[in-house]
Amino acid sequence: MVLMKALLIDDEQPNLENLQALLAAYCPQVEVCGTALNAETATNRLHVLQPDLVFLDIQMPQQNGFDWLRSLPAYDFEVIFVTAYDQFAIQALRFAAVDYLLKPIAIDELQSAVERARQQRQLKEQNQLLQNLMHFLKAGQPPEEPRIALATAKETRFVKTSEIIRCESSNNYTMFYLLDGEALLVCKPIFGYDDLLKNYGFVRCHQSHLVNKQFIRSWKKEFGDFLVLTDGSEVPISRAKKEDLKKALRLS
Repeated sequence: MVLMKALLIDDEQPNLENLQALLAAYCPQVEVCGTALNAETATNRLHVLQPDLVFLDIQMPQQNGFDWLRSLPAYDFEVIFVTAYDQFAIQALRFAAVDYLLKPIAIDELQSAVERARQQRQLKEQNQLLQNLMHFLKAGQPPEEPRIALATAKETRFVKTSEIIRCESSNNYTMFYLLDGEALLVCKPIFGYDDLLKNYGFVRCHQSHLVNKQFIRSWKKEFGDFLVLTDGSEVPISRAKKEDLKKALRLS
């Protein structure tokens, strides 16, 4: 087994010790090569140790985890964020498809995040997910038109929300239909994208369908209720979503 060298960054020593103990007990593919209690120390140890993986606390004094990443010239390592619940931070991480762990850390989530980092590291590429995260955070607030990271079986695509016509679920998968006619299949259920995209003009018209309002052409009421979209597709409207959809479209 090829070990991944990990640098742990957190401003509280007990948190570092707890994470180090969890990794030693449950993640044999990780070797902790160093720890840091602040951003300055983290930068020095990053250059010296050249880790494959960084566990990064977001809420740190003076310079938080996001600010520290902004200060770096390149991202030739994987990152797993460790954070207490923060709505904006988590939204940013989810848009970028970057892994994060909520405190207190759950063992199964830690193991899953480490395994995804190992797989991503094998690609030997500059960390495009982190670059997209920095793009999201550039203005210090959610951008009007962020790019969402969509991980398919072959690649991770970064797509503007305005380029997504609709999303359709298929069990634990979601198909994204794009403005240029392309369709991307992502191994994540649609309910996660419902919450993520609702502030960018998307409405849930059915348990299996999420639609970008700007591409709705009409509401068809023949043989049931359907939304007709500008690409010619027809999306069913469920009874459960009907009233909420009317409000979202300002029809009532």
